[in-house]
Amino acid sequence: MANDHNAVDVDDEARRFAYAAVEGRATHHNASMQVCADGEGRSRLIWITDVLPNDLAASVSDLVEQGAAVMKQTLEEEAARG
Repeated sequence: MANDHNAVDVDDEARRFAYAAVEGRATHHNASMQVCADGEGRSRLIWITDVLPNDLAASVSDLVEQGAAVMKQTLEEEAARG
């Protein structure tokens, strides 16, 4: 499978990753993910995605929601294993 995402920036200290999709139907697709503290023993993932043309936004939004759900499930399962 061809790599259709390129890392734009990785900042370990800020726990932030930015990427650009360079292939596919989108004429523009940039995104970033950042993990921030959210109370005692909790964190929050902030995933920002910009995509053009606008008619792809709903499809990309669905994929972001699915990806976030899989990340959450994986982290919760890992935490339960202790």
